[in-house]
Amino acid sequence: VSMKVIILAAGQGTRLRPYTNDRPKCMVELNGKPLLHRQLETMRQCGISSTDISLVGGYLQENLVASGVKQYTNSRYAETNMVETLFSAEEFMVKGEDLIIAYGDIIYEPQVLNALLETSDEMVLTADEDWEKLWSLRMENPLDDAETFKMNEDGYVVELGKIPQSLVDVQAQYMGLIKVRGDKVKQFIDFYHGLDRDKIYDGKDFANMYMTSFIQSLIDSGWKVKATLIKNGWIEVDTADELEMYERLGLFNCQ
Repeated sequence: VSMKVIILAAGQGTRLRPYTNDRPKCMVELNGKPLLHRQLETMRQCGISSTDISLVGGYLQENLVASGVKQYTNSRYAETNMVETLFSAEEFMVKGEDLIIAYGDIIYEPQVLNALLETSDEMVLTADEDWEKLWSLRMENPLDDAETFKMNEDGYVVELGKIPQSLVDVQAQYMGLIKVRGDKVKQFIDFYHGLDRDKIYDGKDFANMYMTSFIQSLIDSGWKVKATLIKNGWIEVDTADELEMYERLGLFNCQ
């Protein structure tokens, strides 16, 4: 199946300073290799060609190194969020071709991406059901940074991105890896353009809406969003402390 991939890499990565003083977050190195290059390598291992991958930059975009990959720019990266970054690459979305959306600060093993590619629902989110293992490495109380992720008995997501009251509210952890099936891409674009620009979404104005709020809006309007569940095999790099911890633990060392 032909598909298009959009990697979101516009943010400033302030919590990763000083590593992000001179480069975008996705160009920060883990064990000597930029996060972005690790992600691109995994995509190629899963059969996705560079010409089908695009990248939306913003902060220090001139320091993004991604040969063969088309680049777009979110020029308002400093005052907008992920959804605006995604739609800066709207022209790369092709009706009829699957659309993969990936955050620029995650890396994962090929089986994590393959699990997403092999799930054929209209919209799919990769989610880690063994997330506590990673979160307890990252912070003392895993609930501090976790977000709700609730599914019905058929594995469709009913709620995500809210503040959890207890671990029961976090059946898995959303990781920033999404697929929209090709026949739904036009509706996906139309839905975005049809949203109320003056509304507040989970406490944020339209331009600063979280991706999870956007997905929740889709769910609330009747979209069936399937969770493809994995057990570890990925990390998100959010802070300088985390980066240094992952290096000490030797995670993703061999790639």
